[in-house]
Amino acid sequence: MLINLAFGVLLLGALWLQVRRFRRREAAAHQAHAHGRASGAQPRAQHPRIDITHCIGCGACADVCPEGAVLAVVGGKAALVQPERCIGHGLCADACPVGAIEIVTAPPSVRADTPLLTPELETNIPGLFVAGELGGLSLIKNAIRQGRECVDTIARRRHGRGPRAPHGVDVCIVGAGPAGLAAALRAHELRLSYVLVEQGDLGGAVAKYPRQKLVLTSPFELPLYGRFKKLQISKEDLLGLWQRVVRETGLAVRTGERVEHVHREPDGGFTVATTRGTHHARAVVLAVGRRGTPRALGVPGEELPKVLYDLIDAASYRGKRVLIVGGGDSAVEAALGLAHQPGNRVTISYRRDAFVRLKARNETRIADAMRRRLVTVMFNSQPVAVRPAGVVLDVAGQQREVPNDLVWAFLGGTPPTAFLEKIGVQVGAGERSAA
Repeated sequence: MLINLAFGVLLLGALWLQVRRFRRREAAAHQAHAHGRASGAQPRAQHPRIDITHCIGCGACADVCPEGAVLAVVGGKAALVQPERCIGHGLCADACPVGAIEIVTAPPSVRADTPLLTPELETNIPGLFVAGELGGLSLIKNAIRQGRECVDTIARRRHGRGPRAPHGVDVCIVGAGPAGLAAALRAHELRLSYVLVEQGDLGGAVAKYPRQKLVLTSPFELPLYGRFKKLQISKEDLLGLWQRVVRETGLAVRTGERVEHVHREPDGGFTVATTRGTHHARAVVLAVGRRGTPRALGVPGEELPKVLYDLIDAASYRGKRVLIVGGGDSAVEAALGLAHQPGNRVTISYRRDAFVRLKARNETRIADAMRRRLVTVMFNSQPVAVRPAGVVLDVAGQQREVPNDLVWAFLGGTPPTAFLEKIGVQVGAGERSAA
């Protein structure tokens, strides 16, 4: 009898603790939801859309999200509480036991610098497609899927149209990152003729990541190669994968070749002018990144050699006083990498009063580094002048010079909007019109 009573008390206690935790979680979710609505935050690209008539409020979607606090259970239903942090992993849709989540893309009005695309990823210029990051999507698996889908569409339209023209290829693919590689592999698989050009090195933007940077992925399948199941991989291993794929499939990649212009001919084909010649193609897939040219500081002294915009190998810098300008993931990751090198003193200058839109992992790591005084963060500050021995910061309205040896600016990049407009691609909000 006493044993049963004790067991009952323990069970009630456990239930009470579970209810208490649920109430705290729901209260935090309500607060985040209210903050998101007040700030007008919106998804920036691909994101989940929740059918609340079918949602059972189990919270499985929130539990699997690798970005942290994007989804939460609010009022017994799943809700998108921090939409601006979502980058479209899609794990929430996979985890939902009742199929109440659909992955959709943000409307063009949210991203004024992205091209307007049809559901087939075609621009306003017939035959000119966009895949991957340029269209507003993050994640390797999304880029690979879109690259493959673009070529599938080109192949369907190509079928039954008679013999190929005596010159040119079926498709010219611009960019050898995940989207471009997938597009080329699919073209190779379908026996379409193609040319794949890349202004930098194989891997696109990945090649510029810092040494040993961990890249989050979801499982994906590459045409001609097979399924890749890892959820996390280093930059070096990912580039090694691309190189192995190219070697084993015999894919032809023209690196060090920048596209300068894309012109649609009267017959519907394209002439693609590059730094190394001209290519003729029936269709074009733009699979380039969005970063473009790094944004400059825009202050006197930024031309000094101490000002840098890319960090490839943090281990090359030791015993330095370093200032990082910016508060995004790239800035935080660079600061953390430099802070762990012997003798470095690292300071971050960020114009806001707190970090926003960081990945959950980076939020935890930078908070720990600040607590351990490995990194000093100066919020509400921005540079006004760069000097040989320091940088003058405006800190909450007052100027202060911070001594340093090196400055890294991680302010994002100027997207290739000018190039898109030059070749006639419609960008931003508005009705899509045919060229």
